[in-house]
Order: sequence, then C-alpha cells, then structure tokens
Amino acid sequence: MEKHVLSLLVEDQPGVTSRISGLFTRRGYNIESFSSGSTELPGMTRITLVVNGDREILEQIQKQLNKLIDVVSIKELKPQDSVYRELALVKVSTNDENRASVLEVVNIFRGKVIDVATDCMIVEVTGEHRKLEAFIDLMKPHGIKEIVRTGLTALGRKDN
Repeated sequence: MEKHVLSLLVEDQPGVTSRISGLFTRRGYNIESFSSGSTELPGMTRITLVVNGDREILEQIQKQLNKLIDVVSIKELKPQDSVYRELALVKVSTNDENRASVLEVVNIFRGKVIDVATDCMIVEVTGEHRKLEAFIDLMKPHGIKEIVRTGLTALGRKDN
C-alpha cells in the first residue's frame, strides 16, 4: 500500500470534519493523518489528509469525498511537486550532565527550545516525517517524557 496526501478545500461549516471522518469510517478506510486550518479564502478551510491504499482505493476515496456538499476541491499532492511539513513538540528529560548534548542535537536539527525546567525541556522541531523520526530517535536515550505531533500539512509548489 502506498501513502497518498490529499488537500481538500472545504466550506467552514459545523460538522464538516465529522462528515469527512465518517465517510472513511463507514467504508473501512484509515486516515493516517488529518490536519486542518483556515485559509486565505474567508469561510474556507484546508484539510490535509494522509491515507494508505492503492490507486483504486484512492480513486474511490476521491469519488466519495466529491459527493460531500461542503467539499469544494480535492488535489493529490505528490512529493516531488509539494512541500510537506510536520511539527513536533518533544518534552525531553534533562539534567546537568546531558543538557549540553540535548541542545547540540536540537541545534543540528534546527529545533527551538520552547520551555526549560530543571529536569526537562520542551523542544519544537519542524520538517519532513523522516527528520522528526530521526530527532525523536536521538532523544530517546535521554528520556522522552511526552510527544505531540501535528500530523502532515502540505502545499503544492505551483498553481494547479
């Protein structure tokens, strides 16, 4: 199964996310990632969905989404023609011995320290999925207390 990224432009109406997720639930499709936010267009929301499936499943998903009245447009965003990003906040255990090495890794990954306490720090890292996974793997030996991730968000590189 391959991963597909869909960008939906939808009307900002109550229940639109529920109708979209319900469509996937009823048909037994899994949403790997779902992120949404307002757009440059008043009254519109852009939703980025990541789904797994072959070309036939993807076409079926697109047909079903097009039937929803609130869905204005659907685009598949291919990796070579798009910019993909995720954001992660990672709370890492720190002490006097490991703080410098944690900060070194944060700097290498162009992360940003958001909060510091005596026993931990919260780091913000943005980038592609693999970058975030690599950062998290390097933080595991220090002790990760919590992680929260946005899920994928994406834009096409040019007008379609």
